[in-house]
Amino acid sequence: MAETPQQRRPKVMQVLSIAVVIALSAMMFSASAALTKKDSGRHPEDLSDLVRVEMKRQDELAERTDALRAKFDELTAQQANTLPAVDKEIQLVSGISTGSTPVSGPGIQVVLTDAPPQAQNLEGWNPDDLVVHQQDLQAVINALWAGGAESMTLQGQRVTPLTAFKCVGNVLLLHGQVYSPPFKVEAIGDLDSLTAALDASPAITTYKQYVQAVGLGWFTQPLDNIEMPAATNISTLKFATVPEGTDVWD
Repeated sequence: MAETPQQRRPKVMQVLSIAVVIALSAMMFSASAALTKKDSGRHPEDLSDLVRVEMKRQDELAERTDALRAKFDELTAQQANTLPAVDKEIQLVSGISTGSTPVSGPGIQVVLTDAPPQAQNLEGWNPDDLVVHQQDLQAVINALWAGGAESMTLQGQRVTPLTAFKCVGNVLLLHGQVYSPPFKVEAIGDLDSLTAALDASPAITTYKQYVQAVGLGWFTQPLDNIEMPAATNISTLKFATVPEGTDVWD
C-alpha cells in the first residue's frame, strides 16, 4: 500500500533528527580531541599522572641536593686546606663566652626572692611591689657582666649572649622551663669587681629600697668554686649573611 505524505513525514523527521545528532556528536568529539591535544602535557588528568609528575620532581630535587652536598664537601675541604687552624686559646675563650664549654672558678652568688606572706597586709603597697620582676633579674645580670663576669648561670642554667628569659607574675620562664622564687644568679669572676658593679647599679639600689620597705629578699655570698655546665639551649642565629662584596677566602 502506498504511503500518504502524512505517513512519510514522521519518517523524514526521524531521519533528519538522527543526522543532526550524528553531526553534533562528531563536532563534540572533534572539539574534545582538539582540546586534549592542545592541553597535552600541561596538567595531570588523574592520580597516576600526578604521582608520575611528583616522582619526577622528587628525582630532580634529589639530584640537585646531591650536587649541593658535593659542592659543600668541596668547599669544606678547601677551607681546611687554605685557612689557618684557630688558636686553641681563642677556641677556649669563644667556648666560654658562648657557653658551649663547661667552666669552674671563684665568684659570687646573688639570690632574689619575693616578700614574705605577711607583707600582703602592708598599707600603701600593691601585690606587684612584693614580687621579684624581670627587670630586677636583668639588673643583676647586667651589673655582673659590667663587673667583668667571665661566665654566669641563672637557676643553674648557663647564661649566654643569646639567653632570653621572661617573668610572668612571680614565675620565671627560661629555656622552656618554669621556675618559682627564690631566683639564683651565680657569676665567675673577680669578687671585688663583681661586688662593686652590683653596688653601683641604680636599678639594684632601687630594688634594695624595696628590700627595706616590704621585705623583698636580697642575699649575696662569695663562692670559692662554682661549677657551671655547658649551655644546653644555645640559640642559633638565623639569616646571617656575608656582606656583599666580601671574599670569604681572602
